[in-house]
Amino acid sequence: MKLLYSDKRTGMTASIELDSDMASLLLNRKIGSEIDASPFGLTGYTLKITGGSDSSGFPLDRSIAMQGKVKVVKMQHRKRGSAARRVVVRGNAITADVKQVSAVITAYGSKPLEGIFPKKAAPKEAGEKVQKAE
Repeated sequence: MKLLYSDKRTGMTASIELDSDMASLLLNRKIGSEIDASPFGLTGYTLKITGGSDSSGFPLDRSIAMQGKVKVVKMQHRKRGSAARRVVVRGNAITADVKQVSAVITAYGSKPLEGIFPKKAAPKEAGEKVQKAE
């Protein structure tokens, strides 16, 4: 299972690959619940679960109060009126079938943000050539 967390203040995101022991801490949690992030290496931080998806790519839906997949009818608004569309979604609870969980930081710890978000490579300048390794 993968945990994706983001910071609303800076817009930075990062991910953690969870082993089965750490993933079991998220099981049976629902979208919107807050969790302590200390077991994931983010001491003092609190995360709020905002969504996720399973291995087939079906998203979790906050409005479905169950654990499995279900077909629902969603209204799709277009320029020439609206149309009903049937889509498959998962319930709002995290189960063993969920492969990705999205969360946002709600409470900050003492560790600075630079320590929990990996450094990104600087973007290349326009016109700069990439050299091939020989």
